[in-house]
Amino acid sequence: MATGTTVSRSAHFVLHRLSLDAAAPAAANPTGPESERPQALFAVRDVWLGALVPKRWAKRAVTRNAIKRQIYNVSSDFESRLPAAAHVVRLRAGFDRTQFISATSALLKQAVRAELQQLFARAAP
Repeated sequence: MATGTTVSRSAHFVLHRLSLDAAAPAAANPTGPESERPQALFAVRDVWLGALVPKRWAKRAVTRNAIKRQIYNVSSDFESRLPAAAHVVRLRAGFDRTQFISATSALLKQAVRAELQQLFARAAP
């Protein structure tokens, strides 16, 4: 089984990358759901991005959704600079609820965005 690598870290986030060549072996012929041959996990060579925001670090759904929106918005700015691979941004620590009282405050959005920009800037060549 292929494993990804950690390519960038910040205080609250980590960015993992898995080369598409290392993912699943692509079959010579297209395979369907009933085929026993291995199927390519990512059929198109492109930049793939996922966001993982666990309840452990962001208790409220509105906070998790706001952070995911920031991840996808910031990643679109860096998409052309990232290699064709599967990327996952993972929230690895919670934001201080005493400092960021509102789940959707402008201050929290600004802090998340700034940290994500640093995370992607370190990962993009």
